[in-house]
Amino acid sequence: MIPVPLRHRVITFALLAVAAVYFLVPVYWLAVSATKSSGDLFGTFGLWFADPRPLERLGAVLRHDDGIYVRWFANSLLYAGVGAVAATLLSAAAGYALAKFPFPGREAVFNVILAGVLIPGTALALPLYLLFSELGMANTYWAVLIPGVVSPFGVYLCRIYAAAAVPDSLLEAARIDGAGEARIFRGLVLRLMSPALITVFLFQFVHIWNNFFLPLVMLSDARLYPVQLGLTAWTGYADRQPVLYQYTVGGAFLSVLPLMVLMGALQRYWRTGLAEGGVKA
Repeated sequence: MIPVPLRHRVITFALLAVAAVYFLVPVYWLAVSATKSSGDLFGTFGLWFADPRPLERLGAVLRHDDGIYVRWFANSLLYAGVGAVAATLLSAAAGYALAKFPFPGREAVFNVILAGVLIPGTALALPLYLLFSELGMANTYWAVLIPGVVSPFGVYLCRIYAAAAVPDSLLEAARIDGAGEARIFRGLVLRLMSPALITVFLFQFVHIWNNFFLPLVMLSDARLYPVQLGLTAWTGYADRQPVLYQYTVGGAFLSVLPLMVLMGALQRYWRTGLAEGGVKA
């Protein structure tokens, strides 16, 4: 093993430290500001606590307007959780089929999916609204759930991963043993593709959780709002109700907690997949 020069290690550590500060300081500010009243948000030092009772402040956020924030939070969990699981399974099936089953037009289908990766979601929001309005599904849970099930990036990633991680010889052996295609997919392919599936799930969960424009176009009933849209609605009334500034900051802090927990809980599956890939190589 070639030793790394001390200068290179110092530079690497310095760059990582700067990156850590860049990403962690906003989260720290959010955690600190969640403990402050609306007046303290603008009248005290932004990077230090002003109130030793953070749970009381956060409790006020949850109780405001008959607990509407709790409903928004539950809506976001529904949209992101169901959408990410369904998108992951659909992407796995489509990616595996594109990688392992030759059929006429396969590359054309894959090119269309690649084109879908390049189209921004905001460009599709209005056509989707018109479509769902014709179907009578606008301003319903389905209007946000169904678009979240489709992930062109997930299909692309699963096809690339399935082509590399699922050996044809293993599939043939399973077929010779009498296993059907559905059983092979459930019992074998999904396990071999687990690192890619975790990646697709996380990307789609974060995408749906942070999605703002599609719910804004689709929903008019505040009870159906996800948390991001709900917090924006609070901000619009904050000039008349200054306490909503504090509720918005506290709600924003609570809204990042599921993402932090999810990343911390699932990152070990990435490490496991990388280790397995290194052994196979």
